[in-house]
Amino acid sequence: MVARDMDFPPVWLAGFAAVALIVGRTVPIMVPHAMATGAILVFGALFVMIGASLQMFGSRTTVIPGRDPSLLLTNGFFRFSRNPIYLADAVLLAGLCIGWNAWLSLPLVFVFMSLISKRFIQPEEARLAALFGSDFEDYKKRTRRWI
Repeated sequence: MVARDMDFPPVWLAGFAAVALIVGRTVPIMVPHAMATGAILVFGALFVMIGASLQMFGSRTTVIPGRDPSLLLTNGFFRFSRNPIYLADAVLLAGLCIGWNAWLSLPLVFVFMSLISKRFIQPEEARLAALFGSDFEDYKKRTRRWI
């Protein structure tokens, strides 16, 4: 089934970004330094995204949603957020909204975060709890989901 093969966070992110681009082109709200602010957010998000992915690859655990991880990462980027890549996705979307003068699209960031939480984070956390038990529960107590 094609739809299932396309159900990944980057695909959702691209869809939300496309909506923001359309809004920015049709109803732009010009704000000084928006392009620079958006660029800083986008590059910061890419740094976190790439860094956390490299950390996962280096630890030989999966970065693909829906697969069982071989290791519970609690250091590096995962020390600050249980979901640094999803957090980076949300920051990237916010940066695009700002940089594209699509300020009216900023509420989409929260819709995106809600969707990602329900579709990906909650099932992943249930899997982590089943696989790592009290280690995951301890990690959950000391590290926030987003930041």
